[in-house]
Order: sequence, then structure tokens, then C-alpha cells
Amino acid sequence: MAKQDLHLTRNIGIMAHIDAGKTTTSERILYYTGLTHKIGEVHDGGATMDWMAQEQERGITITSAATTTRWNYDGNQYKINLIDTPGHVDFTAEVERSLRVLDGTIATYDAVGGVEPQSETVWRQADKYGVPRIGYVNKMDRSGADYYEVIRQMKAVLGANAVAIVIPIGSEENFKGVVDLFKMKAILWHDESLGAEYDVQDIPADLQDEAEEWRGKMVEAIAEHDDALMEKYFDDPDSITEAELLATLRKATIAMELVPMLCGSSFKNKGVQTLLDYTCAFLPSPLDAGTIHGHNVDTGELTEEREPSEDSPTSALAFKIATDPYVGRLTFFRVYSGAIKAGSYIYNVRSGKKERVSRLFQMHSNKQNSVEVISAGDIGAGVGFKDIHTGDTLADEAHPLILESMDFPEPVIGVAVEPKTQADLDKLSVGLAKLAEEDPTFTVKTDEQSGQTIISGMGELHLDIIVDRLKREFKVECNQGKPQVNYKEAITKTVNLRETYKKQSGGRGKFADIIVNVGPVDDDFDKGGLQFEEKVKGGNIPKEFIPSIEKGFQTAMKNGILAGYPLDSLKVTVLDGSFHPVDSDQLSFEICGIQAYKNACAKAGPVLMEPIMKLEVVTPEESMGDVIGDLNKRRGQIEGMENSRSGARIVKAIVPLSEMFGYVTALRTITSGRATSSMTYDHHAAVSTSIAKAVLEDVGGRADLL
Repeated sequence: MAKQDLHLTRNIGIMAHIDAGKTTTSERILYYTGLTHKIGEVHDGGATMDWMAQEQERGITITSAATTTRWNYDGNQYKINLIDTPGHVDFTAEVERSLRVLDGTIATYDAVGGVEPQSETVWRQADKYGVPRIGYVNKMDRSGADYYEVIRQMKAVLGANAVAIVIPIGSEENFKGVVDLFKMKAILWHDESLGAEYDVQDIPADLQDEAEEWRGKMVEAIAEHDDALMEKYFDDPDSITEAELLATLRKATIAMELVPMLCGSSFKNKGVQTLLDYTCAFLPSPLDAGTIHGHNVDTGELTEEREPSEDSPTSALAFKIATDPYVGRLTFFRVYSGAIKAGSYIYNVRSGKKERVSRLFQMHSNKQNSVEVISAGDIGAGVGFKDIHTGDTLADEAHPLILESMDFPEPVIGVAVEPKTQADLDKLSVGLAKLAEEDPTFTVKTDEQSGQTIISGMGELHLDIIVDRLKREFKVECNQGKPQVNYKEAITKTVNLRETYKKQSGGRGKFADIIVNVGPVDDDFDKGGLQFEEKVKGGNIPKEFIPSIEKGFQTAMKNGILAGYPLDSLKVTVLDGSFHPVDSDQLSFEICGIQAYKNACAKAGPVLMEPIMKLEVVTPEESMGDVIGDLNKRRGQIEGMENSRSGARIVKAIVPLSEMFGYVTALRTITSGRATSSMTYDHHAAVSTSIAKAVLEDVGGRADLL
């Protein structure tokens, strides 16, 4: 029974650029699968999946909502776990963690906008986690919609091997339905019904030739992935059966060699049932996703394997933590093998503790349906976990393993917040701690010099939403400072230094003495952090003190010498030193390391590093000069210009984040509201001395060291 179920389970997500219609498509899926009886609309603020007040007001998705539904296809009932992800780049962590646990995804495009900048970002994220996908070109009813152009762009921009398995009947306001190239039948939706009704008819005469041509292309593209089919194709293409085509395309999709393409208009209720059918047909089940590999707890090597079955030892990955007003902290997890039962204990490999699972739920957006067990291949949520973080592996205590976690980008922008009243003070720290638990790209720290609480995130919108959530969910009123950039520090030269730490106070003293080289990391050291080497000869420093020196430098790197900004990477080589048989201990060498760091960095050519953003602006031709002029003023470097399909120009540039506050408003003013922009973090780069001096004077740093 379990095997059969798994074979009919689909863990899928919808990923796309902002406004491609992800949430609208999710809402239609819920409606047609019978999970909701009324279609929620994003623009009315009534979408089921966008359940947060902020999502409903702004018409954007902020958190990825999970839901479980069922769909009948080809005589079987399929269970679909669906995750609707955000498109806005500020919430990139939500997309990242959803893709990590999904088996397949529906890449959605706007039929007019085509492949947009954020479409590329999510495509690369799906590549990183090896997630097979099918394509869905939405908004076919819009003026300027062009299905074939989107397929061309997918090949050109994303390098995707996109193959059309349906073609549209009519376009723009005359979009009526699609031709299914497998069955060679026309599917026409009724306009007046909520799209739940459609007729399957013969292909209209005027489309017959076009349908034949596209079917030929499809059959050829599929046949290339199977030798037996290729032979049949050369002998007699018509002898290939529909079942053979479906089976081969399914194999090629799961191997990420082909991307089947469909189209529709979710808002006008056209095309969603076909999308559901082909989601079940082509996207992988947990069995297709196959054996999961994990790291051995003792050796750290990728040697552990788990089969996706209830009989294997349990392994699950916690991919999201959310605070629910009714049940408390909800932990979302994907079970890869074995099963998790309500009321049982599960072992958290990171903390090394057993956690009690008090209750389990199958999720429906922000409502929960209680269940007794969540087994292999399924996605669910649990409450009762005391100490759990995003990315933790939950496993069988007798057979632990560590599943590959997720990488999240570091926050690039910070803002100081302070509570308006004394009564808000405690509520603020509780609220911030809960939000930081939920969102790995949001951090909270206290500025040691000013005592202010600084919250950091991925962009202005991200921090706006956080402050808004503090107000609504935690009833905290707070004042905000002006946004600040998250700078870092680096050093440019290698220096040699002898550092001695001596302290004599009645009784035992403290003594440590080290000679070190401190400088930038080697070119081939790409991990970041501390590159530590020890070359002490003849036991001048006992072996047990070496880790203490390393710990000292590691601790010290959190605060740079210029203004306390962190140092991302550093190379330290311990060459020699001496110790005192009575006064030397581990703490002495740790403190000596911290002092050596401060003194060495001051001489090693310290520089200030600022976040550089990748910016894309889509602007009408006539505003192009003004847009470029404005970017030049903001220290931007133009990297290229392209023509977009709708006659606009796309300007690509890299710009320092510190110059980009309030850019959206400025861009509207320059282009009379006709341009749009999207920005993602690219890298940190050194700031010129004159700007660095101004920044350091502003924050009370040491400009004299530059």
C-alpha cells in the first residue's frame, strides 16, 4: 500500500518571477482539486495561499505556503503536496528552502514578460538542487502574449531544452484553449463557467497544419532520448504510441534533459486542469527522486544512503519554522525515509538531543489537519520541538546521518530599531527572536558602541515587512533609524608579528608568546573564514595550545579593526613562539591570538568592503539616457543594454548598495512611473579611500588606519 501511495505522490512547487501568476495558479489548483469551494483572488486580498495580512494588502507572496491536495489522472488518485513560493528577491530564502525539499517544480512565466531576471535566479536555484521542472506560460489572455517567444527565450537565456506539448488556440482576448499534441485534440474551456468545464473536440481546421508541425517537433525531441523510439521515428513516426511518448518524456524530464511546456490563463480559468494532468504525468514521485545521500555523523563523508520507504531508518529535513498564533511554533519538514509518528521521539542530529513530536499536521496554507503519522516521501508539519533550526536533520537515533542543508545569502542591509515605550522593550526582543528563528536571512544584533538593536535583511522591502509583522503579530510599536549598509572589512598585505601576552598578579600569572604571519587568504582557498596553518618546530609551543590560538583569531574576526565590521577571510600562519611551564594556559594563548589579530590588522593595509548589487532596469527607450545618467551618479557601472520584446530597453549594471536607498521612487520620478527594476546581491568590493574615510568618521571608526 505504502509503495503504491508513494508512486502516486508529487511534491511540487511553483516558482517564478514576481507577478507571473504563481499564487493565482495555486488558487486554481486548490479549487479544481476540490480543496476550496471558492476561488481566492490575489488582487482582492482573498487568496488562500497568501494568508498573511501583509501578503493580502500588497498582493505579493512573502512566505511559502504548503498545502496537500488530491487529483485524479489516468484512473489513479494522486496526492499533491504543493508549495507556493515568493517571487520577490528579498524573500529568496523561502524559494531556496522550498526547492531543497521538492521533487519537481512548475516554472511559471508571464506570456508577455517572458524570461525575466528573477526567473533566471529561481532557475539557477532549481539547477543547484537538481529539481526537474515543467514550464507553464501563464497570462495568455494578455495583450502581447506570445507562447512561442517565451519558449525561444527559455532556450536562449536559460539554456533549457523546452519542448511544447500543447499549443494555444487563439491568443490575447481570443485565447480559448489549447491543442494537446499527444492526443491531437483541442481542449476548449467554457467562458461562463469557472473554467471547471471544457470540451474536447477535433482540432480547428485552420490550426491543423500548425498542430501537425509542432507535434512533429515534439515527437522528434522526445525520440532523441530513447534509441528504440529513434529507430521507430526513422522508419515510421506514426507508429510511435502515445504511451511510449509519455513514458520517454517522463524519463527525460526527471533526468532534467527536457522541459515540457504548457500554456494557459490561470486568472481566466483556462489551462489549469491540463497542467495538473501533466504534472502527475511528468514530474517525479519520491520513488523517482530515489535514494537520498547523507553525511556520516562521525567522518563527515557523503556515504550514508536511505531508500524512500517506510521500512528504512527515519530521516527528515526541517526546512521551515513558522510561528502560528494558535498552535505555537510549527516546524515544516520533508520525510525522506521511515516515518515520524505523533507522540513519539525523534533525534535532532545537530543538537544531539531527542525531541518529542507532540502533534503532526498536514498543512493547508495556514490551517492544519491533524494526522497520526507522516511517512517517507511526504511533507508535513509538527509542533513540540524545543530546539530546532532551519536545515536541521531529524533522524533515527540508532542510525543518524546529516542531510545536506541549505545555503542562505548573508543580509546586506541593516536598520536600527527601538521600542516606543518601556513596555514594548521585552516584547520587542521576543518578537525579533521568533522572526529570526523563522527566517535565516534575517539577523538581529546589538551594536556594542551605541547599544542600539540592529536588524538586518535582504532589502528594504524585507525589513519593512519585518517591522510590520512586529506591529501586527507581536503588538510592538517601534521607531526605525535610516537604513545602513552591512559593510565588511578585509586586509590587503601580509605582516609578520611577534605578540607576547604577560600578566602578573599575586600567585599564578598569565604568559603566551607567538610569532605569526597574518594576511589575505590564498587564491585557491574558496571557503571563506580562517585559513589557519601551524609551522612550529621543536615543541616551542605545546600542541594543546595551538587550537587556542586558532580560536582567538576566529573570535577576533567577528570585529574588524576599522569600525568593528566582520572580516570574511584571513590567513594566519603560526611560525614560532615560547611558553612558560607554570603561567601558560589555553586562555593565555587565546587572548594572545586576539591581541595579535588587532595589532597585525592595523598594519596589514585594512580596507572597507561594501555590498555591490546587480541591477536590471527595464525602461522605455526615451528615458534611457536619464536612467543611465542617474546610475552613473550612483557610482554604477553599466554592464550591458538589451532590447526587450515589448520595445523597452533593459539596462544591466552593478551598483553599490549604499547608493540605492529609495531607488524605486527615484526611478519612478525619472521615467514617469514606466520603468521597473530588480536588484540582487552580487559581491562585496573595496570602497575608495575617500568614501571609506567618510563612512568611518560617520560611525566613529578609525579612519587614521586607511
